[in-house]
Amino acid sequence: MKIKQIQNNPFQENTYVMWDEATMEAAIVDCGALFPQEEEKIETFVNENNLKIKYILNTHLHLDHCFGNAWAAELYGVLPMAHEDDETLLARMGEQARMFGLPFEVRTEKLGEYLKDGDILKLGNNEIKVIHTPGHSRGGLCFYIPAAGWLISGDSLFEGSIGRTDLEGGSYATLIKSITERLLTLPEETVVYPGHGAYTTIGEEKKSNPFL
Repeated sequence: MKIKQIQNNPFQENTYVMWDEATMEAAIVDCGALFPQEEEKIETFVNENNLKIKYILNTHLHLDHCFGNAWAAELYGVLPMAHEDDETLLARMGEQARMFGLPFEVRTEKLGEYLKDGDILKLGNNEIKVIHTPGHSRGGLCFYIPAAGWLISGDSLFEGSIGRTDLEGGSYATLIKSITERLLTLPEETVVYPGHGAYTTIGEEKKSNPFL
């Protein structure tokens, strides 16, 4: 498995493209492309590497993580997937934009399928394990690829920090419980790719994250 991080939109959100090298099947995770040049950067990367987009996945549905869902769904013919508990956020995408003072019209795209805790998605010869980690949002998810030793953590866990819990559906106690019981139990060498900022490891966060 390989992974590419592409930073998008004014929130400096991390979009990830990950793919199986044997089959070139790929997934776009948290497609935050807002501007045409950001869309072009993702499309160019996919084309140059001859990737076949099988999934559009969302760790959660706050607007900065799904600005590009409608564009990607139209281009690749794949509907996005997320947890059912976050679906109501789609109807309030404009409200989210206004809350952050963004002068943009935000296109939304319906979900193709719901993801739930314990689901296994196949990407070529690899498996993506879905882990429900509510707290930043009700439907927050992480994607764990055991064979690669990666975790895409969305806005649940960051290098030296955790996701904010003051938005709709957020709960500090719930997020700490999710991280402690669902993420810190993973192997310490697991590389954590967050929704914003630099990558880290489970071991490093267990040792030095002040929130944990």
